[in-house]
Amino acid sequence: MITELGHFALILAFLVAIVQTVVPIIGAHKRWPGWMSVAEPAATTQFLLLGFAFAALTYAFVTSDFSLRLVVLNSHSAKPMLYKISGVWGNHEGSMLLWVLILSLFGAMVAWFGAQLPPSLRARVLSVQAAIGVAFLAFILFTSNPFLRLAVPPFDGQDLNPLLQDPGLAFHPPFLYLGYVGLSVCFSFAVAALIEGRVDAAWGRWVRPWTLAAWIFLTIGIALGSWWAYYELGWGGFWFWDPVENASFMPWLFAAALLHSSIVVEKREALKSWTILLAIMAFGFSMIGTFIVRSGVLTSVHAFANDPERGVFILMILAVFTGGALTLFAARAGTMEAKGVFAVVSRESALVANNILLSVASLVVFVGTIWPLAAEMFFDRKLSVGAPFFDMAFTPFMVVLGLILPLGAMLPWKRAKPGRVTRQLLPALVLALALAGLTWAMQSGRSLLGPVGLFLGSWLVFGSLTDLWTRTGRSRDLRRLMRLPRADWGKSVAHAGLGITIFGIAGLTAWQTEDIRVANIGEPFEVSGYELTLNSVERVRGPNYFSTTANVTLAQDGQQIATLYPEKRSYPVAKMPTTEAAIDYRFLRDVYVVIGDAQGNDAWTMRTYVKPLAGWIWAGCLIMALGGGLSLTDRRYRVAAGARKAPAPAGVPAE
Repeated sequence: MITELGHFALILAFLVAIVQTVVPIIGAHKRWPGWMSVAEPAATTQFLLLGFAFAALTYAFVTSDFSLRLVVLNSHSAKPMLYKISGVWGNHEGSMLLWVLILSLFGAMVAWFGAQLPPSLRARVLSVQAAIGVAFLAFILFTSNPFLRLAVPPFDGQDLNPLLQDPGLAFHPPFLYLGYVGLSVCFSFAVAALIEGRVDAAWGRWVRPWTLAAWIFLTIGIALGSWWAYYELGWGGFWFWDPVENASFMPWLFAAALLHSSIVVEKREALKSWTILLAIMAFGFSMIGTFIVRSGVLTSVHAFANDPERGVFILMILAVFTGGALTLFAARAGTMEAKGVFAVVSRESALVANNILLSVASLVVFVGTIWPLAAEMFFDRKLSVGAPFFDMAFTPFMVVLGLILPLGAMLPWKRAKPGRVTRQLLPALVLALALAGLTWAMQSGRSLLGPVGLFLGSWLVFGSLTDLWTRTGRSRDLRRLMRLPRADWGKSVAHAGLGITIFGIAGLTAWQTEDIRVANIGEPFEVSGYELTLNSVERVRGPNYFSTTANVTLAQDGQQIATLYPEKRSYPVAKMPTTEAAIDYRFLRDVYVVIGDAQGNDAWTMRTYVKPLAGWIWAGCLIMALGGGLSLTDRRYRVAAGARKAPAPAGVPAE
């Protein structure tokens, strides 16, 4: 009964979304306040209906209702409760329902917190947001219905993919979708502004919190996915340049560019057309990611579906919304008159460089991701583009970006004297160079990657600290720091987090060691100054799997520092094995152990990695997200802030 009600709620949400798409935008065009006011209750109603539908699907998974086809394919009665719940979005149909639920949530939040927006702009934003909902709800109802029933329910289900039965993957998709779908609001604001033909400082202030929120969620989601790949897959890496990884990374880069570009619109009323274009591209690349994951055009371990018909449907949605928005942009971009002028050396110019580097870097990733498909379609050649291409093509842009960030953050608006900022940053530069030189000397002439990464990361961290230090004034009054706007603190914290992540990536890549051997039980062996002993290997039964679990002692300088339990699991229902690495996490390094196959005579294959600074990668990502959160709490950047500066267009009644 509950699942039927959930299905009915999904259909009602589709109908409400159609009303929300049509009525408010006609009202905004005709200047009819009553029609425009339909948008707010419709957005709330759509969210409540989709929330009920999602709750009904969750109930079916929790109670193991095997009359529902989706539950049969992605659950099992013996599965732990956490993975019964995460199984709701661990598949194509359920994840799309979560996708539209988050889409409706953002639309409802515009309705709830956008009371100070001009009525016509609010109506158009909510109408565009609902139009996206109509497209994806149609996609769900006609091609991916999660509420399909089975005439003869089986006794039990087929279980969830074992790789997804992990806490990291339980929380990774919701955060990622909050970022992906959050960019839809920026897209809706951009299209609404193009329709109205007006972008001003207030518009930049309205769109910035939504961009910031989406970027924060994307940062956390990507970090969770990277950490999951590191400890769960057993290969010892944190990033594979997989097509689906790239699909989340490209919108993140565009969102970062949009975030910085909207600052220029807000502060100087410049870069208006460019900011609108970035908003369109950011969400456009989110939809490209959805197409890659769900169409089967590219092979990936992360792919949800392999159905060309679904891929064509999503491609049509992508073409209509992105193509339509770009066409509207081409027609109306000339009306976006830029008011602010600035010199070549200024904060505006630094932000323009930031935007160009991030956008081009994202396009480089896109070309590398899509090239195998293009080569097969147009040249009848099968090829793959791997990490070497991305490392060589993408890294230079990030190096240049890292070099200019501290300078750009401290340059004044409109016109700047570079000598003053250079003098202020000179101690940070000297310290970063000294650390890089020390590292080069200590590593005895090994790869340059470590020293360069240390320099770049230190330069970003020390530059951020210098930026804060200069805010104390000539009197060095530390109390002034406490009075700084949270957005200024957030900027410095986020930039420092980026520096820590860069340092972690460089350190892990340059200095990690790997050991692969056949280990005999009871015989110690040494890896990079650590002594490991395989004590035993036992067969263990889990809730819904069988495990081969090793007991490994880790010692240093004759002292035991940890006992590790690497596993190989076998899931009998899914008929799929997984590798569970055992990791000793420390501040400056991880020791990473993987157990392999038995070799006879109490011997087992073992892989051991010593990974310097691995944890710094994800710590830096969390610090970046924290910086974004600090900026988001700045009272100046709440959604309603600054709205009173923008008068409503003629003919639109004030609220």
